Amino acid sequence: MNSVDDYLAAQPADVRERLAELRRRIHAAVPGAGEAIRYGMPTVTLGGSSLVHLAAWKKHIALYPVPGGDDAYERAVAPYRGAKDAAHFPHRDPLPYDVAVLIVERLAALHRQD
Repeated sequence: MNSVDDYLAAQPADVRERLAELRRRIHAAVPGAGEAIRYGMPTVTLGGSSLVHLAAWKKHIALYPVPGGDDAYERAVAPYRGAKDAAHFPHRDPLPYDVAVLIVERLAALHRQD
């Protein structure tokens, strides 16, 4: 894959729509973010560094990494936490865009502290 657009185009229509909407919401939440393909996945970048990776799998869409946060954040993210600091959003369920944006906003805040 050479671009995020290529990655999305290679997905089934329903997954492509979910990923495209997730991409749109992430960019709305993190003005000035860029994007690239890293590790074979769409990656949202901030200041040239990787912020979050998105991946479409057979049964879910994943976001990597998922940092820790306060109690309210952890309650929101807990149902979607997967292995290796990832969030898994099953295709069978509506994608919780609000939770995905919460994760990305947390990552951006941590990134800005560095």
